[in-house]
Amino acid sequence: MNQISTPRPTSSPVLKPHGRVGITQTRARAGSLLEPGAAFMQLEAGALQAAGSQVPSDEERRPALREEHVDVVVIGAGQNGLSVGYHLARKGVKFVILEARERVGDIWRSRWDSLRLFTPARFDALIGMPFPAERYSFPTKDDMADYLEVYAKKFSLPVRTGFKVDEVTRSGDRYIVSAGQTRYVAGHVVAAASSYQKPKIPDFAASLDPSIRQFHSGVYKNPGQLNPGSVLLVGASNSGAEIAMDLAATHQVWLAGRHPGHIPVAYNGYFAMRLVLPVVLRIVFHRLLTVDTPMGRKAKPQQLSHGLPLIRVKPQDLDAAGVRRVSRVAGVRDGKPMLDDGQLLDVSNVIWCTGFRAGLDWIKLPIFDDSGRVKQYRGAVEGEPGLYVCGLHFQHSTSSTMIHGAARDAGYVADKIGERMRAAAR
Repeated sequence: MNQISTPRPTSSPVLKPHGRVGITQTRARAGSLLEPGAAFMQLEAGALQAAGSQVPSDEERRPALREEHVDVVVIGAGQNGLSVGYHLARKGVKFVILEARERVGDIWRSRWDSLRLFTPARFDALIGMPFPAERYSFPTKDDMADYLEVYAKKFSLPVRTGFKVDEVTRSGDRYIVSAGQTRYVAGHVVAAASSYQKPKIPDFAASLDPSIRQFHSGVYKNPGQLNPGSVLLVGASNSGAEIAMDLAATHQVWLAGRHPGHIPVAYNGYFAMRLVLPVVLRIVFHRLLTVDTPMGRKAKPQQLSHGLPLIRVKPQDLDAAGVRRVSRVAGVRDGKPMLDDGQLLDVSNVIWCTGFRAGLDWIKLPIFDDSGRVKQYRGAVEGEPGLYVCGLHFQHSTSSTMIHGAARDAGYVADKIGERMRAAAR
């Protein structure tokens, strides 16, 4: 495997007398532990300097600017980035995976406490490694996080945590990826940061009465975050329905938004697990609803604007839990949320289950259409040979943002990179 070591600084500070310790000594003592990122270097240098008799100058405290040349930079170490890494490693490509968080899997660890995956374990494995759970169970979000961390270690993928990408630009036929004090120069870049980067909240949210506690579903953890009283969930897709069920025991819950449809069988029954879900996930979502079929092209705008059908929670489950379903929230009047029929809801809390924007504005290249979406086909970005995306909503099919769809999309991107590298080598 191509384990990429942290690059050496282009220059090292000169050691001063009185037992002071510089970055060179810090790196020597840290060894492979320096891999988690530049933040570690700063912390370790500070600890070592504390043993000296003088305070370091600003120049010595400033990390040296580093530059590294690789074939491919993969941005994001979630299921999409790791899947791309798996394929690239088998092609013998020199690459690095940059992850902004401190541990692989932290994006899953940060989600709400009771979250379980919407699909059973048999559909939650990445290529090359089964998911370590009973195949018809629903893993927790922490199970998924730990699985991703083990996956990266099992295949010795060159992941560098604590490296947040600031921008991607291009110089000639090479891409420049800037991450803190490190500058990567690569012929290929894969933005595998999925579609869950920037929460979408409507502008009128600012007009809600200040006494109403409001936040996005991306920061929801548990019922203890809420004010006493009722709660309005805006957005009735999978996240909204799941959080509604989580809150129903402690709060009066209103669930607003268009019903996205649902799988009309009990999700945990024998029939659903062994027949319905495989057909829906492997055939309908994975092969029928794609950008290459008339059915898929018709479904794509609908799914981009309204989300996937409910996979686990059914309307009758919401009714049995006492969740009140109402129409779309159209705005705010007198500081209260207003439905599209003019009804005002007197609630103490609002959780915006309104989805996310891709949050790829750090790519400083003309790759976006008028709606702000990346112009791409199956992950290959239009007009930018060498630039790819992975994990976008309906990138190729409904399954593109589902775990079982990651391997196919990642494999296609890795194959395109391999083809381009072979052509350049001729």
